[in-house]
Amino acid sequence: MHTITLSDGHQIPQVGFGVFMIPNDGSTYEAVRAALAAGYRHIDTAAAYFNEAEVGRAVKDSGIPREEIFVTSKLWIQDYGYEAAKKGIATSLEKLGLDYIDLYLLHQPYGDVAGAWKALEEAKAEGKIKSIGVSNMTPNIYSRFVPDFATKPAVNQVECNPFFQQKKLRTLLAKDGVVLEAYFPLGHGSAELLSHPLIARLSEKYKKTAGQIILRFETQEGFVVLPKAVNPDHIAANIDIFDFTIDDGDMEALRGLDTGKGSHDPEAPGVGEYLLANFDVHKDDK
Repeated sequence: MHTITLSDGHQIPQVGFGVFMIPNDGSTYEAVRAALAAGYRHIDTAAAYFNEAEVGRAVKDSGIPREEIFVTSKLWIQDYGYEAAKKGIATSLEKLGLDYIDLYLLHQPYGDVAGAWKALEEAKAEGKIKSIGVSNMTPNIYSRFVPDFATKPAVNQVECNPFFQQKKLRTLLAKDGVVLEAYFPLGHGSAELLSHPLIARLSEKYKKTAGQIILRFETQEGFVVLPKAVNPDHIAANIDIFDFTIDDGDMEALRGLDTGKGSHDPEAPGVGEYLLANFDVHKDDK
């Protein structure tokens, strides 16, 4: 398994398995079991995915030693603020059924970010979390919050793919030694991206699928990628990308696909309010 060393010294597998929008009806459990069987050792979930429990059960039932599996989860904005965040972290640990979480992120950059980050720092010091990070932070948002953090985030998980390569953000993150984690690395299944003539040409040249070309480009750029799939063939294909290297000329051509625009704008008015109103991680507590 190819890994990247985070600024805190911990190793993160460069290809992770994302479980966003996989239902908690047993589907997440089966998908994670399939991913682990295919060789994945990095699973990415979140409180607001509502499937932490199935992820934890799949990890436990896999028979793979816990220390060999890198588990990421995320704190939801309902639980921001120092005291609420401490409870949110405890809830994630309980639902996952784990003694520690390898990486825990602030899922969205709204509300009492500073108070929530302090709770993550404390949980890291206590050994409940190995590494801490942020998510959905644009250059402007990152510059607003992170300079005041006592501990720099290990990662910033954001939308990133060949059509949206986050070049400005990457320059900012590099200065702080922060790794970019790419969600929607395949453009959220964008047919325009997957069938792009350049991707098709490289797919033929390297005898790899369009998805494998895209993921290999991203890993060669130094990203951690989090492709999601439920089809066992796709799950296996998405991690089978380290037996070839895209040459410099083709890498430069792929860099030319960047439009600078993604499908989600964290700075758009009302995003935080919308998310808070539509994702209730405590609905089962009521």
